[in-house]
Amino acid sequence: MSDSILLARWMAGDFSNHQQAAAEPQHYAHIRIFFRPLPFEFFNAIGFYSEQVYDYDLWSPYRQGVHKLIAREASPSENRGEDTYIENYSLKDAMLYAGAAREPDILKTITHDCLERRCNCSMIFSRDGEIFRGRVEPGNQCFIERNGAMTYLISDVEIGKNTWVSLDKGMDINTHEKVWGSAFGMLKFEKIASFADEIEPQSL
Repeated sequence: MSDSILLARWMAGDFSNHQQAAAEPQHYAHIRIFFRPLPFEFFNAIGFYSEQVYDYDLWSPYRQGVHKLIAREASPSENRGEDTYIENYSLKDAMLYAGAAREPDILKTITHDCLERRCNCSMIFSRDGEIFRGRVEPGNQCFIERNGAMTYLISDVEIGKNTWVSLDKGMDINTHEKVWGSAFGMLKFEKIASFADEIEPQSL
């Protein structure tokens, strides 16, 4: 099995940081991350619809996206195997698709016409033993306006077979100082349901 297929199977799931939130409720809200496979023909490649949502309000996600996986062989000088590029797309009128990670009938309504490419915001994942490490593509050009300031995204992600650890932060484009992001460190999620069996045979 290629690294990209393995990464996709590990990503496909419902993840919860319940344990972290219960241990430190003053620092962490209870969050769910859903990565639901799209039909293979949507991109003619492995694709996902994703939601991040507070557990107490599953119908009001605060982050939604669509993602396309692209495998790339690393160069010999990089001394590793395959990298996986994940193209990221935002959704026009995103709330129309809230709940699509849990409701197949809503998932079917997502079309290419409702997507906008998030340029310079692809993630690059490479395997490191029993985890995959991901980061935003180089250049500091993934821009997000937050709190009245234009920032660039730094995102660090570690995905294991049943774990997802991430930290996003926005840096001021002029001062390079942090504007937003967790003040208490990485968010730590555990997989509570797998959707790996929904990754269709033609992608394997």
